[in-house]
Amino acid sequence: MVSAAIADAGAATVYVARRGWHIDIGVAVADLAPPLNQVVAELPGARYVFFGFADKHYLLAPKHNAPVLLSALWPGAGIVLATGLPNSPAQAFGAKHVVALSVQAEQMHDLQAFIWRSLRTQGEALKVYQQGPYEGSVYFLAVPKYSAFRTCNTWGADALRAAGFHVHTKGVVFAWQVWMQARRVKRDQDRSAALGASLLGGAYEALTLRRTAD
Repeated sequence: MVSAAIADAGAATVYVARRGWHIDIGVAVADLAPPLNQVVAELPGARYVFFGFADKHYLLAPKHNAPVLLSALWPGAGIVLATGLPNSPAQAFGAKHVVALSVQAEQMHDLQAFIWRSLRTQGEALKVYQQGPYEGSVYFLAVPKYSAFRTCNTWGADALRAAGFHVHTKGVVFAWQVWMQARRVKRDQDRSAALGASLLGGAYEALTLRRTAD
């Protein structure tokens, strides 16, 4: 289980990145708590870490031909790609491909617990399966199976739901299904923040007028 030490932290941010047909979930390295923060040792220089679930056979296949594509439809071994970013998510993926969602400490704790449960570990130890497809990335074996009905995007929706966001996961297999929900959550958060600021400004103005009148 992820350490409860994160409960002492304040509000943080969870990032949803759309990478074509694939959704990744990311957090700042500074917000990672034990035992999930073990990934930092494998990604030196990273300021943010993004996690993505995938089909192991498909992702590691030398060629993505028709037989390999068809094999991914059936339940098979899953794998998690962790990508370390030395710069911001917006710089790495493009601002229009990233949604930043505010979370409280408990939500961040629950998200990291979900990701940790997705990783095949040896007790509390995390072992790299192999290096990723590019610099600053590594593969970890996954606990859940991958199939046509439980894709990388299903996993992404499950991660957001584990973090307490009101998203549906049933029938979610495509990136756009997660992306639309993430953007809706972001709009709701922005509206709530704007309303809160407006109410706070009104209360401050009323208090100022009252003190002036006194």
